[in-house]
Amino acid sequence: MRDTRESRLLLVLLITTAFALITVDIRGGEDSPVDGARQAAATVFGPIENGVAGAVDPIGNAVSAVRGSGDRYDRLAELERENAALKAELGSDDRNRSRAKQLDKLLKVAGQGQYGIKGAQVIAIGAAQGFSWTITIDVGANDGVKRDMTVLNGDGLVGRVTTVGPNTATVLLASDPDFTVGTRMEAGDELGFASGQGDRPLRVELLNGKAEIKKGDRLVTFGSQADKPFVPGVPVGTVSRVDPSGGDLTRTLYVTPFVGFTKLDVVGVVVQAPEKDPRDTVLPEKPKPTPTPTVTVTVTPSAPADGQDQQEQ
Repeated sequence: MRDTRESRLLLVLLITTAFALITVDIRGGEDSPVDGARQAAATVFGPIENGVAGAVDPIGNAVSAVRGSGDRYDRLAELERENAALKAELGSDDRNRSRAKQLDKLLKVAGQGQYGIKGAQVIAIGAAQGFSWTITIDVGANDGVKRDMTVLNGDGLVGRVTTVGPNTATVLLASDPDFTVGTRMEAGDELGFASGQGDRPLRVELLNGKAEIKKGDRLVTFGSQADKPFVPGVPVGTVSRVDPSGGDLTRTLYVTPFVGFTKLDVVGVVVQAPEKDPRDTVLPEKPKPTPTPTVTVTVTPSAPADGQDQQEQ
């Protein structure tokens, strides 16, 4: 296209329309008027993303070994056997060893929390569908995935499903500024709300402004009504800073998430919630402090000089 006045005018019009649609989408939230178009886009482009990921990753289908875990309790032993067989197939290169380790951690979290999960692989990242911190995974409606399901990995909370196509789904990450989840402090009942801040720590507003919180305390998800969009007991992160209360009704914490959002690969969608709240049981064991070595100094009296010895005599 030649650079004419008409072409420049058309470009400005298209950019203005795009910004208007994004604004309407954000303000509309779950009732966004463009949600239907976004789901249609997921239906059309999702298989393409899935196909590209399969072409460049010859072991991408290996994650399907954990996709049948929706039956929860009676499937866990079978999943462990499948995972052992999967690791034998994957070989010994570094990437495959890393993926097998992720599968192990995911199965452990699912077992501890009694979550029924569908295993998935991340096949795309980015803002392709209007969000700034999202991933696309290779499971969708055909695998029983629905909107507002919790997504986790072997470290903790990853995010929630926002858009579902037949074979893919989009996940809003917990680091996104539009993301909010209810939290509970470890070994206590202090409740709050965590919000994403991009590449910065999560911001948590505790409901109790006088709560005694210290650096190193940990949080899990509180859970939602009917377990959507969040199931309870999923590890969220560790307190890295506590703002002084200053007499406010709430108290602000800054939390380093357990999940590394820039290196996601194997994740699980919780398709069946636990029968009871696992509370703190899914949190990893705290590292034991390294004992400080104690050094004992013994003073040995020196022998007297010859002249001093004779003088004393």
